[in-house]
Amino acid sequence: MNQPPQPPNGPPQPPNGPPQGGFGASKESPAGGYGAPAPAPAPAPAPPGNNPPANTPPGTTPPVPPQMPSRAPQTPPAPQTPPPAGPPQTPPGQPQAGPAQGAVYGYPNPQQSDQPGYGYPQQPPPGGPAYGFPQQQQPGVPAHPYPANQYPTVPMQPQHGGLVGGGTGGAKFGINAKIITSAVVAIVLIVGAGFVYSSSKGDKEPNVSSAGPTGGGGKNGSGTAGAGGKEKVPADTNSKVLFQMPAPKVKDVTGVNGSWATDKLYVKSGVDAVYGYDAVKGTQVWKLPLPGPLCAATSHVSKDDKTAIAFQPKVPTKAKPFWGCSEVAALDLDSGKLLWQKSYKDGDRKVSVDEVTLGGDTVATGSTSGGAAWGLEKGELRWSPKVSTDQCEDAGYAGGATALVAVRKCGDYSSPQISVQNLNPKTGAPLSTFKMPSGVDYAHIVSADPLVVAADVGDTAGGGISDYFSVDAKSGKLRARIPAEADKYGGKCASTEVEQCTNVVAGDGRLYVPTEQHDGVGDAAGQTNEIVAFDLGTGKPVPGRADAGPGYTAYPVRMDGSNVIAYKTGPYNKGGQVVSVNGSTLKQTLLMNNPGDESVRGAESSFLPDSAEIRFTGGRLYLADDTLSQYTSDSEKHYLAMAFGTG
Repeated sequence: MNQPPQPPNGPPQPPNGPPQGGFGASKESPAGGYGAPAPAPAPAPAPPGNNPPANTPPGTTPPVPPQMPSRAPQTPPAPQTPPPAGPPQTPPGQPQAGPAQGAVYGYPNPQQSDQPGYGYPQQPPPGGPAYGFPQQQQPGVPAHPYPANQYPTVPMQPQHGGLVGGGTGGAKFGINAKIITSAVVAIVLIVGAGFVYSSSKGDKEPNVSSAGPTGGGGKNGSGTAGAGGKEKVPADTNSKVLFQMPAPKVKDVTGVNGSWATDKLYVKSGVDAVYGYDAVKGTQVWKLPLPGPLCAATSHVSKDDKTAIAFQPKVPTKAKPFWGCSEVAALDLDSGKLLWQKSYKDGDRKVSVDEVTLGGDTVATGSTSGGAAWGLEKGELRWSPKVSTDQCEDAGYAGGATALVAVRKCGDYSSPQISVQNLNPKTGAPLSTFKMPSGVDYAHIVSADPLVVAADVGDTAGGGISDYFSVDAKSGKLRARIPAEADKYGGKCASTEVEQCTNVVAGDGRLYVPTEQHDGVGDAAGQTNEIVAFDLGTGKPVPGRADAGPGYTAYPVRMDGSNVIAYKTGPYNKGGQVVSVNGSTLKQTLLMNNPGDESVRGAESSFLPDSAEIRFTGGRLYLADDTLSQYTSDSEKHYLAMAFGTG
């Protein structure tokens, strides 16, 4: 999970024959079918508090100086206009009838004994000591020297067809972790070097698909879900490409973390600047140059469209390839202006931060050398945690609309005691504390409100997620422990970061996770999966599931009120989709169906959901990379971001 992204292999290849039962039509299935979790074991009680060891953690290892490139990066050429693309291809033959009743994949035959279905949570293993000695995380070394940027202020001429995108792989890790793992430093080049337009419409699809029976929360859980969200079903769910942003050429792995969508703008980070674009047209509205490369950003946005970023104080040079990710700032997404810029010191040295987040109106940063928190509007220093006498320190923070959570590490690094604290955002004072079980080296915050923590207990998931912990933020008591076998569920978190989880969301009393891909029904149905839910009060699975459909794979993106916005990657001959999943019934409503043209599919499929920045708001979908890398073919077109819209 902490390996650098690999260049994508291109769009999915067609199977040997057409899918049975048609493309994209999700079928009703019994509640006990593939992906429907059976009742889980009773949640384990909260572990007793342990007195942490008093050993002093080892010192921080300085970052390894990167190697300088042999030549400066080149400005990407303006896109050319190729011939128009042909109409979408029709799959050969007619869909065949599905298998006879009783032989459906994933359901036991009548003579078989009942076995746990796919997605059944197993009894969690007893917590043991952590395997191995966790290494001290090094500060990230983002990309360095780049030329002065030249950006067009109006869109380029439209293009149609011939697009093969370039994305990133791996879980959505922070910039620093990706670059450290890859052990290379990239040249930074410009972003936003023009746009490509397409008027291709999506293939016709029904607006509503059904999935599973109605479910409800347990008596100690959330009960009936709310009345839904803000996203509305458009008159025509078939989308078109609004714009595409060509990716700059780079020599090695280069971080470009940061992507935000407001009512009027789409904002994307470069390495030496942040750019605001018209949400529909893609024309550049503003540009914010930075003194050095961007190295951290939060996805949280205040109600008045403000967020937080971090960057280096100067442009790296051969003599000084990394200045540290020391500058923290608040950004107004509407105006493109910094509200303030701050840093803090450990002795005489500026601290290089690992992450930045926004909790309520507090900007908080964490690192192996300490942290600090400032007011969002004025940048006043609100608090700064200190290493206590029992060798406890804040490893990092996770934010939300009103909540701020700290992951605190105590004792010896070979066998740490990890705690999760709900903080007062304005003072930093802990309101409650939950001690993670032994055998946890790193805790990851899926959601600060409701408070849900992910961890690999005892290294049983091989660096993935073995369990989710639902915690009462007021009391710090465990509500439920939800086992999640890594080979059955698709939620992912970065290896060391506190707030870098993807494809798993929590809200309205439930946790929503995708199952891993598996063979669909029929010999030619391709790979598919489901989204399943767990009650945060009891830890028990919620009846039903949201089937992705033949050839589709579904990923939860965010909560929309009590509903879940999910993005689906499409089969070999169709584009992706966006659906709204009813949080109570897990029934789906189609919000967007993307074009099936080969050129558009190729570009869209290059953005891998495990690592792409996926934003959906107001009927518009934005896909963007948070990391760029060198591709094997310079003749292929690669995109930093692309946007779809309906209506």
